[in-house]
Amino acid sequence: MKKLKVLLLSVISLVAIGIFASSSNVAKADDTLDQPVMTLGTSLTSDQRQGTIDALSGQMSNSNNNYNTITVTGDTLVKYLNPSGSNFNSGSGVWSSALIEPTSSGSGINVNIVNYNGKNNITTITADQYRNAALTAGISDANIYVTSATPIDGSGALAGIYAAYSKQGNSLNQSQVNAAQNEMNVLSGITQDNKGTQGYTDQQLNNAVAGMKADLAKQGTNASKQEITNIVNNNLQQNNLQNIINNNQKTQLINLMVQIRDSGALKNGNFQQQAQKLSSDITSKAKNIFNKLNTQENRNLVQRIWDSIVSFFSNLFK
Repeated sequence: MKKLKVLLLSVISLVAIGIFASSSNVAKADDTLDQPVMTLGTSLTSDQRQGTIDALSGQMSNSNNNYNTITVTGDTLVKYLNPSGSNFNSGSGVWSSALIEPTSSGSGINVNIVNYNGKNNITTITADQYRNAALTAGISDANIYVTSATPIDGSGALAGIYAAYSKQGNSLNQSQVNAAQNEMNVLSGITQDNKGTQGYTDQQLNNAVAGMKADLAKQGTNASKQEITNIVNNNLQQNNLQNIINNNQKTQLINLMVQIRDSGALKNGNFQQQAQKLSSDITSKAKNIFNKLNTQENRNLVQRIWDSIVSFFSNLFK
């Protein structure tokens, strides 16, 4: 009996140690931050730096305004953006800046481009493009605020966002970052190519891409090229872009989804949920656009075919 008690105590101790060890060794998710981080471009003058701090900190939902600060340099651009094809160097200037504020689980990724002295100086990258890139890179549940003291494309802020996660020990997967950067180039390029095109908006494209990601996550890492092609076509159609996006642009989107499939992004259990949340938010914030897409003449082709079939048989049996 004494030996049995000793054995039971030993087993209980081992179990307790195992539970403690497993709970204390749980790795912090790659896509979370402990507290807000502000990234500031190294090229800002002292006045611009203070103006940037004022513009970004004024957006914080946390009343105590506690945040860490990092300076983004040309070396930061080289480290995070060059592996995906950019050509920055150590002397590259950086003006665009960002504030990343962690939020509660399930809240999704929210991006606001903040005016500097009443002007939006981010000339190329849209808020929804930032959101889609952040999702692909492995970020979730965060409020991200971006601004610049001078007109600039916004790459510095993006590199700063990646660096902010690395600074707190949550280095993002470089393959996902590469995919995110490629995505940024593809989406901004398509939007620039279709500037002024009737029936096209950046919101439609980004909503379509968010939908592609959600559908891709359902298929998983074994999704074939043909399945991905179908996903791309279906989401373009759902956003009434099937006759606007040309074949070259469609090929870019298909290749992008293949890259995302292979990047490791789909291994994140939150990816599908975050993609669906992103799509829902884009639709909600641009109701004036998406309500027009849901009119009778713009209903998707599959629905119209189904309506025709139903109507045919209804008339047949009258």
